[in-house]
Amino acid sequence: MTTYFVTGTDTDVGKTVVSALLVDQLNATYWKPIQSGTNDVEDKNEVMKLVGIDESRILPCRYELTEPLSPHEAARIDGVEIKLDEIEKPEVEGNLIIEGAGGVYVPINNDHMMIDLIEKMNCETIVVARSGLGTINHTLLTLKALRDKGIAITGVILNGPVNLKNKKAIEQFGKVRILGEIPYLEKRDFLMLEKPLFQL
Repeated sequence: MTTYFVTGTDTDVGKTVVSALLVDQLNATYWKPIQSGTNDVEDKNEVMKLVGIDESRILPCRYELTEPLSPHEAARIDGVEIKLDEIEKPEVEGNLIIEGAGGVYVPINNDHMMIDLIEKMNCETIVVARSGLGTINHTLLTLKALRDKGIAITGVILNGPVNLKNKKAIEQFGKVRILGEIPYLEKRDFLMLEKPLFQL
């Protein structure tokens, strides 16, 4: 069975919606190791609601932080130390979708960034990126960062209005597959989406 780590070029690029679609497509279990912003609706609860699954396919977060900030800052405010060596990939039956927090270079503590957690998980990675202006640079930088760490990349999913020129440029210069494209949706609009099948 397969594990995919869903990361993004930035925060709020659609990682949770994409993760929910992947959970649905692959009949997978969902896990978000680090959740920042438990004062708001947690991503794991959004995935449960969007896909219509029960808690048996949602694994508990390793760290749940109160403020919707970068993990290292949210942890500091909560008086918590995020320890990379205490985050272990869970053993599950079937496929697993792991959702990251923010982009690959967001700090999780004073010594490590999200990309270090991705590397430790040792699995295929899917990058979620916006489709519009600026995405070529952001996406290529994210792909380079992952490759510099030797992290396997399955492909990119674009979120937002269709932009064929940006898609082509990312494929050409990033030497990567575009797995699919989805319109930008608020989470509440998820059920209106004709669910795509990503080309994994």
